[in-house]
Amino acid sequence: MHKPRSGHVLQEVLGFADETPSRKEASHRQRLKRLLSGKLDFHGEYSNYAVHSWHSFPAKFPPQLPRLLIRELTEPGEIVFDPMMGSCTTLTEAMLLNRRALGSDIDPLALEIAKAKLKTINASDVWATGRRILASAQKACDRNADGLAKEFERRFNENTRTFIDYWFRKKTQLELISLVREIECLLDPCLRDFFKLVFSSIIITKSGGVSLARDLAHTRPHKVEKKPTSVFVEFWRRLQRVLRDYYPAASVKDPSIFEADARNLPLRDNSVDLIVTSPPYASHAIDYMRAHKFSLVWFGYPVEHLSALRKKYIGGDSIGDVRLLPMPKHSGQVVRSLSHLDSKKGLVLHRYYSEMMQILLEMFRVIKRGRAVVVVVGSSRMRGIDVQTDKCLSEIGEEVGFHLVHVAERRMDRDRRMMPARWHGNGGNNIELRMHKEFVLGFLKPASEP
Repeated sequence: MHKPRSGHVLQEVLGFADETPSRKEASHRQRLKRLLSGKLDFHGEYSNYAVHSWHSFPAKFPPQLPRLLIRELTEPGEIVFDPMMGSCTTLTEAMLLNRRALGSDIDPLALEIAKAKLKTINASDVWATGRRILASAQKACDRNADGLAKEFERRFNENTRTFIDYWFRKKTQLELISLVREIECLLDPCLRDFFKLVFSSIIITKSGGVSLARDLAHTRPHKVEKKPTSVFVEFWRRLQRVLRDYYPAASVKDPSIFEADARNLPLRDNSVDLIVTSPPYASHAIDYMRAHKFSLVWFGYPVEHLSALRKKYIGGDSIGDVRLLPMPKHSGQVVRSLSHLDSKKGLVLHRYYSEMMQILLEMFRVIKRGRAVVVVVGSSRMRGIDVQTDKCLSEIGEEVGFHLVHVAERRMDRDRRMMPARWHGNGGNNIELRMHKEFVLGFLKPASEP
């Protein structure tokens, strides 16, 4: 693993010691352009090290991408921020490289995953605790099934019970209740967060899982009849797998994780050294909440609350009570072209670009002058039209004040990126057409005010 250089040596190697602000900006620009001009596919490279494989999450970018950017654009101790942190790939790499990790999201499962991934655990404590909670949960199922059934009725409201009844067998429900109850009783918050992640990971999986849903990891669940899988067996297998690849990340300071909308960040101006993030697709092309609720209901979230929260997600398809902003020239033309074919889809796209303008404005505010913001976005098609996400977000970024340094194109490794559908090579549907490549947009905040 790369060993960070000391700040003094790094300054000498990169050639910006004692430079003026304008020369520092030029140096940072050159490094950013050089990085984005290189090969960024990372196909065939091992990505399941540290905590990256702990939980399935759709459309994760490879950890090698943020690692490269963090290593070359920051020094140890500097702040790396992801305002839409998702599965914590950027933050994990920041900690592994001894940077200060800072992240936010509004998705409850993303926040749960972050709490578990970014804390150091003691393997021997985990093994002992895992054995104990499994034994207690199995005992409850064997001896107190009626009590667990009554707790099921008390714990969930009618709508949530209906959802669970549809997607989980009765036996599975009792096993899950007994297990989550044991996890909730853990006094150590680090262990509690860790076992909640393991619990969620046996529901939201790339294959298998304890629900009757298929393709939960791809956010397009559909019900299938399959042989019930023991919750306890799956939990133990998953625990073993999680610990197999685990090693703790070093950090100069504990990570700061908070719930916040990327359009309204509780951060000071000019306070962050690097931002690396990947926003959602437009129009819920990847519908995170559609899958995440399968775990979140067991943590006490009613389904109606989750449905309401889904409407607030970036890239949503709801067009009621949405603030639409004026678009720059090219982006406005793309929105109008789609609106001519489908007025509702045009509004959905206008919403997406308006939300992304607000997010880019916030990122511009919090990033330090002369420093970089890297945004990884997927290609997208709506009603058969390429909505030119890369060109539009590049234009919007410049509109809010960034300098666009470079736009790189990378081919996605669909076997590992867990996209909603497999790419069979014929490109026959919109999902396949829009999700086989993505763009890496490199922005720089000017070193001085215009």
